[in-house]
Amino acid sequence: MRIRIASIAADSPACASGLRAGDEIDTVSGVRPRDVLDYARLSADPDAEAVLGDGRTVPVAALSGATLDDAVFDGVKTCDNHCSFCFIYQLPKQMRPSLYLKDDDYRLSAMYGNFTTLTRFTEADLERVLDERIEPLHVSIHATDPHVRAGMLRNPKGGMSLRWLRAVLDAGLEVHGQVVCCPGVNDADVLDATIAALLAGYPELASVGVVPLGVSRFNSEDGLRAPTPDDASATLEAIHAWQAVALERLGRRLVFASDEWYLVAGVGFPAAHEYEGFPQHENGIGMARALEADLTPAPGRAVGAPAWGYRAERTPDAASVSARRGATRVAIMSGELGARVVALLVADRSDVDVVAVPNRFFGGNVGVTGLLTGTDLAHAISALDPGVEAVVPDVVFHEGRTLDEWSAEDLASRTGRAVRVVTTDAAGLRTAVGSG
Repeated sequence: MRIRIASIAADSPACASGLRAGDEIDTVSGVRPRDVLDYARLSADPDAEAVLGDGRTVPVAALSGATLDDAVFDGVKTCDNHCSFCFIYQLPKQMRPSLYLKDDDYRLSAMYGNFTTLTRFTEADLERVLDERIEPLHVSIHATDPHVRAGMLRNPKGGMSLRWLRAVLDAGLEVHGQVVCCPGVNDADVLDATIAALLAGYPELASVGVVPLGVSRFNSEDGLRAPTPDDASATLEAIHAWQAVALERLGRRLVFASDEWYLVAGVGFPAAHEYEGFPQHENGIGMARALEADLTPAPGRAVGAPAWGYRAERTPDAASVSARRGATRVAIMSGELGARVVALLVADRSDVDVVAVPNRFFGGNVGVTGLLTGTDLAHAISALDPGVEAVVPDVVFHEGRTLDEWSAEDLASRTGRAVRVVTTDAAGLRTAVGSG
């Protein structure tokens, strides 16, 4: 359970102390930290000391500038549910091992916004969460009916594990909920019952996001199907009705629909203020309006939307990989869903194309940009005219590579086209199209 140092910043106290990448930390203040939460708490004492794996003792201050190689040192709590709708079960074989990790760890929920079902939560976990005020937590609810929830999770503990949600809310901690809406399973009347139960029994929830089921061509579950436009329209109608109820009872909307519902239904997005600060932006809720607002902020008004995508960096540097100075046009590569949003935002730019890249790798209804593979991107980039520069959002890179192991350099060299990587936010879009 030692902590490994991944890198050392130049000219930092850690560098001056002689620490090197690969060194290990055994204890801090005489305690072996379980995770970075422990590490941060134990390191807060400026007089504390750390014992390294080779026996050296250094002041905690000497660790400043050292980057750790993991957030959890005692092992991630993996998921013991077997949800039919879990996208990890819809991945093909022989992808990189890290993509198959199913976590159900409240620490990753608080640190990175991962959703936990709480089926592996314990009394000891609750004690720590309350004592250390570990928040915000993100909880996968799906349904409040115990039988429906246990059936969806394929775990009998799913019927009772929301008791932990009640205990955490009673302590005044911030919690965000999620419902993955599966047609014929927890939509329609079940969704109404779930939202009604949340309003009545869990009104302290900071937000509840309702997101659609994603179905890839590798799905092996007979009962799963992608939402239709009619499904999306009905779901939106229900959510909007419950928002009105919540506004009357709580003074806030509480429940929000992901952008994908509006795109599938073919209707416009709510106004930016109706997202109430974009509490589940990274869950795909309000991304379109947040991007629009960041591009055209009102005078004197700050837009509080966080960066797109996962909290971790996608690539070391979002920059030109093989930029062509003489390019007269740029083509923004996007998933089929995102392309519809971006196209509206750059509609007045005659020198900018938005290319909706079909996700042939996953198929099904998978249309988000973050799940595009290098193979599909390369196919679309190769079809561009030679003088067009391809702009690729960094959200397609996970640990510096696409899901099928392409780097940005691979895209440029193997297509023979100019490729530029930009951040997946308003600043990146401005960079992609230039001024204006």
